[in-house]
Formats: sequence, structure tokens, C-alpha cells
Amino acid sequence: MSKPTVLFVCVHNAGRSQMAAGWLRSLAGDDVDVLSAGSEPGGRINPVAVEAMREVGIDITANTPRLLSPADVQASDVVITMGCGDACPFFPGKRYEDWKLTDPAGQPIEVVRQVRDEIRAHIEKLVDELRADQDRLQL
Repeated sequence: MSKPTVLFVCVHNAGRSQMAAGWLRSLAGDDVDVLSAGSEPGGRINPVAVEAMREVGIDITANTPRLLSPADVQASDVVITMGCGDACPFFPGKRYEDWKLTDPAGQPIEVVRQVRDEIRAHIEKLVDELRADQDRLQL
């Protein structure tokens, strides 16, 4: 039984998708493979997002924004988009979700903390669902 792969996609791959990937790695550990990409990747991770994640003990400083490829989507079981519009390629048989989240770009730390906490709530639900799916498949 292979573990699921989750892909997080936002425009710049510098804030929301990086925070989501950090949360999933932290909360699911090795139970899930995590990918993160952007439709128009920025030059670096949003430093305010880095700080907000550091406050909860998650270090995303080594991450770098990268361009979304069709291969990323094809390799994923779950594709979570966060404001990337129609830039994400569609492959049948994948689970797609679009999370409506404030873009942390240019926002003060207070707003980015709220986004961070909203993402955590989404990730906790996703982890529960993925684990339930894995349990059903093992029956």
C-alpha cells in the first residue's frame, strides 16, 4: 500500500502553499508525501510566512518556490489549490480541493497568523480523511 501524495498549489509558492506543506509534514509525518508548487513562483519564501510558522515550531526557511508542472499533478493523489485559478492542470481520478484563503503577500504578521491557523484547521481535517481512506483500503 503506497502512501498518498498531496500537492499544494498557489500563485507564487511563497506563502499559503509553503505553510500548508509545512503543516502537513509536521502533522502527518512520513504517512504522506508532500509537494508544493506555484503557477508563477516567486523568488523566495515570504519572510512573514516563515516567521509565522517559526512561532509554531515549523521551519520552512529551506524551502524555495518552484514552478508547477503537469508531472506534479499527475504524481499526486490530492491537489489543493489556493488562488491559482485555472493554472492547475486537470487529470481525471485526482481529488481536487480549492481552499479560499487570504494571500499573505504584503500582509502584517497578525493577518498571516490567521491564515496559518486556518491552514492548520484544513490540514487537520485532511490528515483525518487521508488516514481514514488508508484504513478503508487496508480492509
